[in-house]
Amino acid sequence: MMTNKRFKWYFEDFIPGESIQLGQRTVTEEEIIAFAQQFDPQTFHVDKVAAKESIFGDVIASGWHTCSMMMRMVVDGFIGDSSSMGSPGIDNIRWTAPVRPGDTLTVTAETTGAKASTSKPDRGVVNTVWKAVNQHGQVVCTIDGMGMFGRRPQD
Repeated sequence: MMTNKRFKWYFEDFIPGESIQLGQRTVTEEEIIAFAQQFDPQTFHVDKVAAKESIFGDVIASGWHTCSMMMRMVVDGFIGDSSSMGSPGIDNIRWTAPVRPGDTLTVTAETTGAKASTSKPDRGVVNTVWKAVNQHGQVVCTIDGMGMFGRRPQD
């Protein structure tokens, strides 16, 4: 059961077809290498010399780093001020273009579906597509996910 805290975003606020603009973030080479050294130490993420000889021609961000940056923007953009009850998972992640040092990512979350729970009337499931686009207008990552959100309390 939800607490009495008032949120900006409840289940009812997610309308299929509407997008939430989540802002921008510029990626540095230092953070790309630091993330990859800890979580995805493939040579084209951590070694500038080896990366130059790879199919990418330079160091690129790990796809998991891209997803993590997107998640942060989603939390800052709406989940942090919502009745979120977590997520049962994601259905799809696509890394469609490399993220390079100096890229500025713009992230949006589009609601693709919303269904109130029939067994638990205090919540519903919202389906979204998160999309990260670089400064050239190129989509670099999409994530199809779902989240559980509390229903707006009746006053």
